[in-house]
Amino acid sequence: MAQSEANHQSAETGPQQVTSSRARASAAIADVEQRRAALEQAELDLQYTRIVAPVSGEVNKTVVVGMNVQPGQELLTVVPLDEVWITANFKETQLRRMRVGQKCDIHVDSSGRTYQGHVDSIAGATGPLFSLLPPENATGNYVKIVQRIPVKIVLEPGENRDRQLRPGMNVVPNVYLQ
Repeated sequence: MAQSEANHQSAETGPQQVTSSRARASAAIADVEQRRAALEQAELDLQYTRIVAPVSGEVNKTVVVGMNVQPGQELLTVVPLDEVWITANFKETQLRRMRVGQKCDIHVDSSGRTYQGHVDSIAGATGPLFSLLPPENATGNYVKIVQRIPVKIVLEPGENRDRQLRPGMNVVPNVYLQ
């Protein structure tokens, strides 16, 4: 009889045991989801440790191993040497017959080498017009000052394979006007 009463009391606690088991199962599922989210965050954080450049080129770095960095802080400068172009500032009097597409030679002072290219575009205004504080040349008497206009010259494909032409170098461009 005592055995039957114990079984009966045990049977009466069955729904509570099922509820308790369901609660433990829900807690385990929540724990699994939490750990899955932590894994996804760790994978995302791992992706943030790789810096992928949008272009190929040479890197000038300012970062040192062990340095603390802030979001948005510049760490590297990529100089894209495969797509180097020349900005030549021609006098406005030299642009009379110059057109987009005309061939040109670009002689580099440092190496003595001559590259082939063509006129890509001619700026819509003089260089000082785009500056932060454009100069005011007229001070009473009219003085005509010949302005310079930027002309973008791009190299022909494969001209800078050895990557010797770099940004900031002095060159002498010769545009063929015919």
